[in-house]
This record gives sequence, C-alpha cells and structure tokens, in this order.
Amino acid sequence: MNVSTGGRQLRSRVALTAFVSAITLIPGLSYAAPNDPGPTAGGPLEQIRSQLDGLYREAEVATEAYDAANEKATEQTKRLTSLQGDLAHTQGRVDALHGLAGAAARAQYRGDYFSSAGFQLILSDHPENALSDAAQAGRTSDTLANIYESQKTARAELDRQTEAATNNLRELKKTLADKADAKEKIQNRIADAERIEAGLKSEQVDGLAQLEKQKADEAKSKWPGSGSDGGPANKGGPGGGPSGGGPAVSGSAGQAVSFAMAQIGKPYGWGDVGPSSYDCSGLTSVAWAHAGHPIPRTSQAQWQGLRHVSLSSAQPGDLIIYFHDATHVGMYIGGGQIVHAPRPGRTITTAPAASMPILGVVRPGG
Repeated sequence: MNVSTGGRQLRSRVALTAFVSAITLIPGLSYAAPNDPGPTAGGPLEQIRSQLDGLYREAEVATEAYDAANEKATEQTKRLTSLQGDLAHTQGRVDALHGLAGAAARAQYRGDYFSSAGFQLILSDHPENALSDAAQAGRTSDTLANIYESQKTARAELDRQTEAATNNLRELKKTLADKADAKEKIQNRIADAERIEAGLKSEQVDGLAQLEKQKADEAKSKWPGSGSDGGPANKGGPGGGPSGGGPAVSGSAGQAVSFAMAQIGKPYGWGDVGPSSYDCSGLTSVAWAHAGHPIPRTSQAQWQGLRHVSLSSAQPGDLIIYFHDATHVGMYIGGGQIVHAPRPGRTITTAPAASMPILGVVRPGG
C-alpha cells in the first residue's frame, strides 16, 4: 500500500477524532443574573404597569426564542447522533478495505490466486469477517483493481460524512449559543421586573391589581359578538367554557380544552411543558398532544403551521395568537375567554380573549 493511501486514512481518523472530541467542548448554558441595579418602582401606577408589562413582554419574546432554539437543538442532536453512526460504519468499511487491499497486494506479489470471494464479503454488512476469508483465497488483477476503486469510493463517502457532521456540529453550537443568549435575556428581564415589584408599597400593589381588573373588564367588550357576559354563546361545562349554560365541547377540541383547564393554578415556567409548570405555548402544545393531535411547540410555529380561521368564527379549542410577532398564545374556551399561562410570577388562569393585541386565530386538529 502506498504512502498517500496511508496518509488519507490517517487524515480521516484525525478528522473523526477531532469531530468527536469537539462535541464535548460545547459550552454550558448557565448564566447569572445581572449585577446592575436596573429599574426601580416609582411614578404613577400606569407607568409602573407599563414598565412591568414591557419587561415581562421582553422576557416572553426571549422565551419563544429559547423554545425555538431548544427544539432546533434537539433535532440537530438527533441528526448528529445519526451522522456519528454513519461515520463509524464508513470508517470500519475503509479500515477493512485497507486490510483487504494489503492482503491482495501481498498475494499478488507471491503469485497466489486471490479470488473475488473476499472482495464480495467486504461489501457485506459484516466486513470484519472478510479478511480471514480473503487471506485464504488467491488473487486476480481485476479483484485488486475493484478493491482500490471501492477504497476510493469509501474514502469519498467518509469525507462527505465527516464534512456533514462537522457542519451539523457547527450549527448545533450556534443554536446552543442562541439558546444561552435567550436564557440570559429572560433571566435579566425577570430580575428587573422582580426588583420593581419588590419595591412596591402595599397601596401600589392594590392599585395595580385594581388597574388590571379594570383593563380586563374593558377587554370583555372588545370581543366580537360580546354581550353583557363578554362573549358569544360557545359556553358549556368541562371543556366548553368558563361557565355553564350551553353545550359542552366534544371531540379532540373538548379534550384539549379540558386538559388546559385542568392545569389552572399551576405556575408559569419559561421553557416548560409540564406536568408541574408550563409556558404559554407549552400549555397549548401539550393540551393538543393530549387530545391526540400534536402541534408545533412554539406560538410562532403554531401561527405559521396551523390553519387560520377568522376571529368571528373562533371555537373552543382554537388558539388565539397575540402580538405582531406571534409571541404569546392562549386557548379559546368560549364565552370570550381564553385559558393561558400569562407570564413569570403568575399561574395558569382564564382571561378575556381580547385582553392583549390579537394577531389571529388558528385551529389545530384539521
């Protein structure tokens, strides 16, 4: 075997070793809260509420980015694992062909007959058995030429797989860095909001609660077709809406609504998909998966991937997407109400469907 062949094999081994080693160098994802003092409580109630809403809104935007990066990283990791398996298989094939070529060359030098049986075995899924069989056979020049051609093809495939795995690893590292950046931003914004809330006086806390109730009451009248109760007639028992008086929702939509309603009182947890805590899209995606209709994980992917319906035709189980960038989602339960995971520091609850800027409505399950 010539020197260039050995050099190519050595380079392939070095590339594979470097690639595998690089996987262990992915940085951790833990970040400390910032040391700067950040905003503080003060000013009129509307200003304080605006500050808090802004900070929690930024945290939610970052949460959606975190969730999206987490989903992407999961898929990339699966792909990387598959590529590693392909690499190991192809490397074994290259090694076996290298040994077989050496045996054939030695047999040719001795003038022995080297049959194609060993070559055929090397093309099977168990090349480790081929060398002993091939060594017992003779040789032909055609077989030796075929072995060299197979080596060339296998090395080209190994190079291709190594490049694909290296690129995938590079993409995974970037995705994890995006995920870490989003996590840091979430932590920073929540810490800022908590500093404001910690500095509030009791009368300010009461005033903010009253202001929030006032805003919720105003939102009821904004829902299409709302009456004195703030919503259309799609109300019912479990899975049908927040109160009785109408038919309950059946089928998969009813199952999704029932599941989401059963989570009321559990805390919001950014990036969480239950069972003890959820973020907004974690709640809706798990609820619909429970109903037998898996949907995309993030609110942005739900907005992009599910069927859009008009606001006026919203039915219980539909998802209402909020804000221009589709970074919040709630499940419509009828009666002009949604069930949702609002934000850090809050628990899963019902709320007026029009309490936030509505982007549109999507319908899972067909």
